[in-house]
Amino acid sequence: MLEITLADYQNPKHRQAVVTMLDDYARDPMGGGTALPEATRQNLVDEMAKRDHVFSLLAFVDDEPVGLANCVEGFSTFAAKPVMNIHDIAVTKAFRGQGIAKRLLEEVATLAQFRGCCKLTLEVLQGNEPAKLAYEKFGFAPYQLEEAMGKAEFWQKSL
Repeated sequence: MLEITLADYQNPKHRQAVVTMLDDYARDPMGGGTALPEATRQNLVDEMAKRDHVFSLLAFVDDEPVGLANCVEGFSTFAAKPVMNIHDIAVTKAFRGQGIAKRLLEEVATLAQFRGCCKLTLEVLQGNEPAKLAYEKFGFAPYQLEEAMGKAEFWQKSL
């Protein structure tokens, strides 16, 4: 039976599940194909717990962690309201295609609405067609302000 729960960062079972699930995702080609560094594994949950604008949802099947959504609240200056970014969403390979990501997205949307957010955002790799299809079914679309200017791109600079 599927259970979606808001992670309690003080609960040892939830702490381990967040790290295990994120490491599983990181090892997948869609997560970069490399295990999380040991320093990240050791510090991740404590650092997330320090921030009121960060939360995680965990999906369990028969007490086994099978899904994760890490979310970070931001702010839309155009709407003058909070925005919820789904920073990570992952389902273990053995449980994909069973609607777990959809259930996680539904729960994120509920929590975002409760917080007064005006929209959900996420990033997806161009080649991750299964995820893009799932996100489109849920109502996500590439972001653009004006068609002539094209779709927004997600850029980064490491510090």
